[in-house]
Amino acid sequence: MNKATELLSKAGTFYIATADGDQPRVRPFGAVAEFGGKTYICMNNTKKVFKQLIANPKIEITATFDGGGKWFRLQAVANRDDTLEARTKMLEQVPTLGGMYKPDDGIYEVFYLTDVSGTVESFAGAPETF
Repeated sequence: MNKATELLSKAGTFYIATADGDQPRVRPFGAVAEFGGKTYICMNNTKKVFKQLIANPKIEITATFDGGGKWFRLQAVANRDDTLEARTKMLEQVPTLGGMYKPDDGIYEVFYLTDVSGTVESFAGAPETF
């Protein structure tokens, strides 16, 4: 499991910041999967976040984990994967999404992260960069 997938999985709920023109927008996400060595997230293409990612795929993600004692910030580029295979694999790994989406429903979208870097921090120790 790569570092991004590991951290997002530990967090459970993570917050993705996108750009909407010159205004940052942040919203909670909770679904993450990994296949082909890539970290995947998903969303509905009728949401503003989808349009923001198409216009500017650079994101920042933050969350806490280990009972709030640690947190991370990661930067990445979100790349749309418009293949049926990717949408299917995401649903297989996160079956709770099946109540909302189908691989070929026309609204379900998946993105994989590239150019991932970040920092894990806590009040107790030195930051860890990745």
